[in-house]
Amino acid sequence: MRSRHRHGWRKRTLQDLSVQGQVVNVQLTLSRWQCRHRECQRRTFTDRLPDIAAPYTRRTARMAAIVDLVGYSMGGRPAEHLMGRLGMPVSDDTILRQIKRRASVSIQDAVRVVGIDDWSWRRSTRYGTIMVDLERRAVVDILDDRSVASAKAWLQARPSIEVVSRDRCGLYAQASREGAPQARQVADRFHLVQNLRAAIKEQMSLCGHANVRPILSEDAIASTTAQHRRARLAHRQSRQEIFEMLHALRQQGLTYSEIARRTGFERRSVTNWLTSSAPRDRNRAALNPTSPLYFEAFLAECWKDGNRLGRHLFHDLKNRGYTGSRSNLERLLQVWRQAENVRSEVTLPELKVSEPVRDPDTGHVISADAVAALCIKPRGLLTNRQARRVDALKQGSEAFRVMRGLAMRFSGILRSRNPDALDKWIDDAIETELTAIMRFASVLRRDIDAVKNAIALPWSNGQAEGQINRLKTLKRAMYGRAGPELMRARMLPLNHTK
Repeated sequence: MRSRHRHGWRKRTLQDLSVQGQVVNVQLTLSRWQCRHRECQRRTFTDRLPDIAAPYTRRTARMAAIVDLVGYSMGGRPAEHLMGRLGMPVSDDTILRQIKRRASVSIQDAVRVVGIDDWSWRRSTRYGTIMVDLERRAVVDILDDRSVASAKAWLQARPSIEVVSRDRCGLYAQASREGAPQARQVADRFHLVQNLRAAIKEQMSLCGHANVRPILSEDAIASTTAQHRRARLAHRQSRQEIFEMLHALRQQGLTYSEIARRTGFERRSVTNWLTSSAPRDRNRAALNPTSPLYFEAFLAECWKDGNRLGRHLFHDLKNRGYTGSRSNLERLLQVWRQAENVRSEVTLPELKVSEPVRDPDTGHVISADAVAALCIKPRGLLTNRQARRVDALKQGSEAFRVMRGLAMRFSGILRSRNPDALDKWIDDAIETELTAIMRFASVLRRDIDAVKNAIALPWSNGQAEGQINRLKTLKRAMYGRAGPELMRARMLPLNHTK
């Protein structure tokens, strides 16, 4: 309904696209009309120009689109510099406010297949959650925390979800069961192979490698103290071998540079080894008030006096300047409790530890990391040197031969799209009596439905991992100062409101 009673005129100034780098402002004179309807609360109103500019804005629609695009791609301050250079000056606050306003007007599309993963605001301190539509390959939402409650509420608000792809994290498995019981859960295939590789690395640590902790059988773990003692012994034995080898090469008359070239160590490391009379252990980091060991003498006295309750000791340490967490203190007290529970007359069983396998080309001990990588790599992708390493490992380690056969079968099952063979593989893995492999197979059995769906269905969390890399790039470009609202605005697709 249009009014015929003019009230006056209103002048409006709109910033438009620049011409030859010069600022352009459009001056508009608009009619102001009266509304004489008694029930109308607005007595006067101005002509609208929906094709030119939105109400109350100071820029034309086409310039607002440019501001939105540049701000979405570059952020606040870089976009401000570029827009000023192009002859369209806009402040960084205005740019950020506009892209946040765009993201707040979200349209709830029907999501059918969603990928869930976590990302870190600050590593080991605070995490968030990312939701990705795997069919459209676009971010759907960003949650500022990593919890069952928030993920569950998000899934419950979208009953159209049929498939949830996730990693091996039990938190998202629980959220999917409670928030989307109708959806099929899919475990990420990359993380399955990664977990298998970690299990192989753990198992090969029995061969005396110093870069990982030794994995003992359940019967051999009589106490935490004994476990750490074996780890330190394996570490010292490995360093003793390096020490003797370098000194033997030096006694042959080789220079430091030649020894570094033959062994692969840095020349500075070779110098440090040869100038010492015995293998040097790694220096222990200086203790500070964040560690309960900083107050070890005080804790030992309290322990002898019978004061062994964690919350009481935590309160006493706080009064003495302790700045760490209670969980850190409880871990130390747990070690002390386990050491007291071990009976002195218990003798530890002998471990059957095989000799470490050496590289046939260099004579060096093959590290557990290299063994794990070679174990899951198909024969057709191996180089000639890697193939010789694999052959040497098969001859020198029965455990490696068994694990490589299992790894190749597991890789074939993932590619075959036939989940029926998984149960037989799990049974064979448990029968190997290799501790780490048995543990991996048992975990697969607990999550068997999601693992079988990962084999049968084409979905995976690869797209979510790629979006997390993009999120990290944006976070670092903004120097970690972006909040949840701005991070969500820059991660959502630019045309998500259309």
